[in-house]
Amino acid sequence: MGKMRWFCVMVTLLAVGFAIPVQAADYPTKDIMGVIQWGAGGATDNVSRAVTPYVEKVLGKKIVLQNKTGATGAVGMQWVHNQPADGYTLLYGAENPNLYRVLDISQLEYKDFYTVMLFARNVGVVVVKSDSPWKTLGDIFAEAKKSPGQIKMGQTGPGGLPHVVGSMMKAIDGVTFNEIVFQGEGPLTTALLGGHVQWSTFGLAACREHLRAGRLRAVAMVSDTPVAGLEEVPLITATSANYKKYLPWGPFYGVFVKKETPDPIKKILVGAFKKGVEDPKAQEFIKNFGSIYMGISGVEAEQFLNKWQSTTTWLLHEAGATKFSPEKFGIPKP
Repeated sequence: MGKMRWFCVMVTLLAVGFAIPVQAADYPTKDIMGVIQWGAGGATDNVSRAVTPYVEKVLGKKIVLQNKTGATGAVGMQWVHNQPADGYTLLYGAENPNLYRVLDISQLEYKDFYTVMLFARNVGVVVVKSDSPWKTLGDIFAEAKKSPGQIKMGQTGPGGLPHVVGSMMKAIDGVTFNEIVFQGEGPLTTALLGGHVQWSTFGLAACREHLRAGRLRAVAMVSDTPVAGLEEVPLITATSANYKKYLPWGPFYGVFVKKETPDPIKKILVGAFKKGVEDPKAQEFIKNFGSIYMGISGVEAEQFLNKWQSTTTWLLHEAGATKFSPEKFGIPKP
């Protein structure tokens, strides 16, 4: 190979090697797209849209949010994964991708992404419409045992909060329901208020305003400790102490970027989200929304996600709700 050809090859390699760091140093040079994997009006959508403006102030660019729903959030996740790993496409998600493989929804999961930040976690609430004849969780279970598989339970798809809590109930109390799927908590809330389903489980963040307004009634908290402001609502452990082995447990909300994104860009994003979400107004929103601030990234977030995945996938498997054993994917028992 001639000297000139060697020279051209070296120039090309150097150009490729230095292209990403140069771009990272200038990042962001344009607006960023943020894909919310759930529909409008749900908890993930509300939290994402509330905290993002404070992050935009730090970045100096807009984060254009879009809802891409379908397949329990897998459509949005796949779309983001198909984009370049350049930091210009973010995924705003919740807990569901941690369950995709055991439920045979997608081969993608959060291990294919880097956690920029887990904003907050939440507590599940079993709710009915305010005019429902059911006053307690025991009332729902009694009716379910009379008519197995008949009571209409709203859920957001396999692996969603209502589905997981329903699996707990099946494993512990032996109750089954007619599970009707909606594309996110927003449409599910509308269906419950309209009487199209009879009960469901929401993250407190998604239903707190409806509880305050008297449109919905809480019959149980999916918690082993009282929740501030809702101390009068019975804990699910009052129905059976066997629920304690799964608690504390609940939904969470965060923002992610492709794993292959350059480290300097990840660092910029982590810093921007940390500073933005710690703005007093963003913190006030999270608190008023009924959520518990987390603000963790990177390795700390990965440890949280791994523990959550272990607990939940094995719960679902023991309830007979998985397509594959967690063991197949190397997920350890909790």
